[in-house]
Amino acid sequence: MKLTGAKIIMECLLEQGVDTIFGYPGGQIMPLYDALYDYTEDGRVKHILTSHEQGATHAADGYARSIGGVGVCFATSGPGATNTVTGIATAYMDSSPLVVITGQVPVSSIGRDSFQEVDIIGITLPITKHSFPLRRVEDVAEAVREGFRIAKSGRPGPVLIDVPKDLFVAETEYKKATPKPDIEPPAVNKAKIRALADLINAAQRPVLYAGGGVNAANASEELTKLAKKSHIPTGTTLMCLGCFDRNDPLSLGMIGMHGQKEANLAVHHSDVLVSIGARFSDRVTGDTARFAKGAKIAHIDIDGSELGKNVNPDLTVYGDVKEILTELIPLVKRNKREEWNEKVNGWKRTARKTDKFEPANIIRTIHEVYGDDTIVATDVGQHQMWTAQNWPFRTPRHLITSGGLGTMGFGLGAAIGSSIANPGKRVILITGDGSFRMNLNELLTVNAQGLPITVFVMKNSTLGMVRQWQKLFFSRRYSATDLPDNLDYIALGQAMGAPATIVHTIDGLREAAASAKGSGRAEIVVCDIPIDENVWPIVPPGDAINNQVTKE
Repeated sequence: MKLTGAKIIMECLLEQGVDTIFGYPGGQIMPLYDALYDYTEDGRVKHILTSHEQGATHAADGYARSIGGVGVCFATSGPGATNTVTGIATAYMDSSPLVVITGQVPVSSIGRDSFQEVDIIGITLPITKHSFPLRRVEDVAEAVREGFRIAKSGRPGPVLIDVPKDLFVAETEYKKATPKPDIEPPAVNKAKIRALADLINAAQRPVLYAGGGVNAANASEELTKLAKKSHIPTGTTLMCLGCFDRNDPLSLGMIGMHGQKEANLAVHHSDVLVSIGARFSDRVTGDTARFAKGAKIAHIDIDGSELGKNVNPDLTVYGDVKEILTELIPLVKRNKREEWNEKVNGWKRTARKTDKFEPANIIRTIHEVYGDDTIVATDVGQHQMWTAQNWPFRTPRHLITSGGLGTMGFGLGAAIGSSIANPGKRVILITGDGSFRMNLNELLTVNAQGLPITVFVMKNSTLGMVRQWQKLFFSRRYSATDLPDNLDYIALGQAMGAPATIVHTIDGLREAAASAKGSGRAEIVVCDIPIDENVWPIVPPGDAINNQVTKE
């Protein structure tokens, strides 16, 4: 049967199981929105109109991360397309699967500086896993189908499909198809897995260093089995928090610049470090020449370009993390490692329980009220690190945050996507007042969709992380970091349909959080904290991760 390009896109999205699209219409993508009308009217697809295309892309990203699926976003040409760039880059750096469909000027107008024309393929080439610059309506169906396959196969990532306006209205034959299987991962080298097992079995002081690849591969269970079988202390990156139960005695928490003391010291003193789906980011390693200097390093990753990119491992295992761990676990010997674990436990410190209104206690109190089964979205900055350090994430896909790109303004859109993907589940946003100001327009989307998202703002009237660096490393020269204290949160909440409360004590926070949780609507809880609350510990940039600064 013959269909327009726009209807073919919609039918192909249905083939892929898509039920939610985030986006913002405009001139060149209008024919696709015209086709969308029929699909939303009969309930086959839900479209979420955001306040801005960046918010739409972040929402699609949060949707994808929270359920382990593919997020979908529509945007028009020109400024609509360029407004998605930050969201695409965020997804790319954190290996989040997105399919972004942009409108484009008609084929005959491309290259003529037409109204709202921009080379979005060229702009996003370094930050997409693959791009489809379409020129024939006959190629539309294959681009959508292959786009999904590429986005979710191997190391996930964003795919861009750029569709000229005339292709939306042109007709061609459409035949329904079932989704293709994911691209086969590389064959696992069993000899290397045996060599890795031998390395672990011979180790006296092994450490597992798990990254976002564990999350992407849905390999949390396998990671846990490996650690517990051989009693191996396990640290994670920011992107892997929740993949290993933070309450487990073997958990080291987060490794790196703002990581737990025991995590960094365990890595530093290890004799074997096994990296699983992690990329040895500079925020984890510090000075790579002094990172795990006395350890043999093994690196497991499905992205071959990561192997040897930032450190020189002694052993690499290329392939799917879940498959590799499944093959590895039977080969690893049971070992209680009592001496090593006793040493590691000696580095751990028990958090003091007080009623002091400080960031660590604020995060713990929010957790106390909302509980483990809460999806926590964050923006980027001090509040993000306080959350990572103090919220005991126990299961995967409960922390939705921007790691690699560090995108301020990510959190509210991501919370929207997470809430829509998980109806009935509590979703909160923990943000700073600097990040919150960047995309607070999406509160209108929260209100329009009736989403019961609680926003916790750590209000210190400054760009906190930048100010902390200025204090520690730039001789307290506070340049352009203090925020004008001119935002009336109470009035904002009234205008946006999300009532706001300002709290100054732990008891006040506990009461406000409990009220917001039970209200069934969006609310804002503003935690008014001092300007000089800092994130401790911190590894000075370029230093070794065992050289943590714990106070000024």
